[in-house]
This record gives sequence, C-alpha cells and structure tokens, in this order.
Amino acid sequence: MTIAVRPDEIGEPSPARLKEYHLMLRAFRRDPLAVVSLVMIIVFILGAIFAPVLTPYPEQGRGEPNILEKFQPPSRVHLLGTDYLGRDVLARILFGARSSLSIGFLVVFIAVAIGIPLGAIAGYYGGLIDDIIMRTTDMFLAFPPLLLAIAIAAALGANFTNAMIAIAFTWWPWYARLVRAQTLSLRKLYFIEAARSIGVSDFTIIIRHILPNVLTPVLVQATMDIGGAILTGAAISFIGLGVQPPAPDWGKMISTGRIYFIERPWFAGSAGAAIFLVTLAFNLLGDAIRDVVDPRTRRAA
Repeated sequence: MTIAVRPDEIGEPSPARLKEYHLMLRAFRRDPLAVVSLVMIIVFILGAIFAPVLTPYPEQGRGEPNILEKFQPPSRVHLLGTDYLGRDVLARILFGARSSLSIGFLVVFIAVAIGIPLGAIAGYYGGLIDDIIMRTTDMFLAFPPLLLAIAIAAALGANFTNAMIAIAFTWWPWYARLVRAQTLSLRKLYFIEAARSIGVSDFTIIIRHILPNVLTPVLVQATMDIGGAILTGAAISFIGLGVQPPAPDWGKMISTGRIYFIERPWFAGSAGAAIFLVTLAFNLLGDAIRDVVDPRTRRAA
C-alpha cells in the first residue's frame, strides 16, 4: 500500500501554506495592538543600538559621573533629569536597554536551544529516555524560578554573564515540556508513519517533520518570555547580583533610585517605566502572534 505525503508535510511550502502565511500577515497588520507593540519593541532595540548617537551624554550613559549637576529635574537640557552622580537619566536608560534587552533575548535563545531538542527527543522516543528528561525538568520546576535564578547567580558570582546563565537555567524546562507535548501528538500522525515506512532516519524525522510543526507554539511562548526574562534580570540586578556599576542597567537604576524616590522620582521612575513598557510590548506581541497563528481566532477577527 502506498501512503501519499503532501509537499507541505515534508518541508516544501505548498500554495496553500503560502496563502496561510499571507493570511497571518494580513491579520497581524489589522491588529492595532500588535502593530503598536511591535513598533515599541523596534524603538527600544534601535534606541539601544544607537544610544551613543541619540544622546549628547554618551560617556555619562556608560557611567562617567558629573557631580556638579546631580539631581537636576527634567528639563530641555536633561529630558529625564540626572541621577545622584549627575549622569543624564535618558542616556542611562538608552545604554541600560543594551543589557536588559540582551538578557531577555539571550536567555530565551539559550532556553529554547536546550529545551527544544530535549523535548523533541523525550516525546519522540518515550520510555526510559522520556522518564529521565521529564524527571530532570520536574526537579528544576520544583523550585520557584526567581529563587532558583537568584541562588545560581549568587553561587556563580555577580555579573551580567552569570545572571544570564542563571535565568536561562530556570527557563529551559518549560520549553522541553511544551515541545514534548506537541511531539507526542505529532508522532502518531500519518505523515510521520509514512516517513518511517520509507526508511527515513529518526534524526531526519525530528529535524524535518517534528521541529517545524512545533515552532509555532514555541514562538508564541518565547515572545512572551522575553519580557519575563527582562523582568527577572532586572530583579536580579536590583538585589546586586546582575550587571555591576558603573555599567547601566534598569534594575540597578531602580535599586539606587528608590532611596530618593519621594523627592526625586524621575530617576527610578524612568527605569521602571522602561521595564513596564518593554515587558508589556512583548506580552502584547505574544498574544497577537498566538491569535494570528490560530485559524479559529483569525477567522473571528
């Protein structure tokens, strides 16, 4: 008996699949919250990249003090005022976006790179391999993620790299579980059976058939998790285990600015607003992507 396999099931985009991508893009463009969130994220990314050009005080953004102008309120010279060392707060926000956004993207990248292969292997092979991988994830998930990240960062030492590793260590089990659940449902479908029947290797099946079909939920989860990783990185820096001064970081700015918040709220308030906006933008974007890739919600919209 011959089992037919559709072109889009073996990795070749069919006209129907291309039409589906077009409908997704059109639905995304029609969602104002999706467009606004994407624009906000792009603005933050461009602000971080071009920080030395966008501010007249790049050295202050990197940490150089200017004691003669400390605690200046917002004005035309300093749009967001100055901090306790006289540094321009806007410059610190722009340069601090580099570390905060880097933690968000790198943490999620590392977590995805670890979680996807482990989840796919566990779901595809099952048995003892599945038990070993899933019990390992259970061990990590038994601890509150923030508490575990703080413990790992404290053990490794306080700096940017260790904070990133600590957060990524607590993030990968969620992706392993997500991909495993998707793989369990996919491995019983006809096109997987067809690939096995013609002698396709397990590695090729996982790479060409399993992984492309689990990327959509992973993309949605990863988009939302970037904001969460930024928030977690700020929390670790707030208690002194993340980026170390004089390097700028939003969490550290809130930590030092909270002492002066009543009389001079612009210092900590600006950093808090930046964290709020970028986290909100990534969550809204993740919600929009989830709605766009789901045919039912897309039709309703």
